[in-house]
Amino acid sequence: MLSLDQVNALDQADFTALLGGIYEHSPWVARRSWPQRPFESLSRLQAAMAQALDSASADERMAVIRAHPELSGKAAVRRDLTADSRREQTGAGLDQCTAEEFAQLQEGNRAYAEKFGFPFIIAVRGLGRRDIIAALQRRCAHSREQEIAEAVAQIHRIAALRLAEKISG
Repeated sequence: MLSLDQVNALDQADFTALLGGIYEHSPWVARRSWPQRPFESLSRLQAAMAQALDSASADERMAVIRAHPELSGKAAVRRDLTADSRREQTGAGLDQCTAEEFAQLQEGNRAYAEKFGFPFIIAVRGLGRRDIIAALQRRCAHSREQEIAEAVAQIHRIAALRLAEKISG
């Protein structure tokens, strides 16, 4: 874990290398945040990264949404998740689904992606498998616009949690 002072002292390449995975497979978010340093607090750093995503083009935001893996999806089965995603999904017990829960997730993921055109995203920390399945089923009733906004909000929550694991202060 690095201190915020250490992070503030990094050049753009090292800053991007360190924080490039905070927003799943989207190092450009960190790169665009770097010029705003020095950050006075961890929350200011998180806000700068959130602003980089929020001010991006609709296509760039959608690319970040689509960069997220399905929960208990093909990438998880293949063990092809980023270390952060694997840790988050394992922490929520998604690697221990019953056959029924796994089937519900698979069907929910399919229906969600078919309706919205992107994967279901939820910050799983503090949630159990049943909570996640219920949220997936509930959110399938939303409009596409609602779900884009919700996906971005969940991505920001995931990013804040990931930052707190990497940086003290």
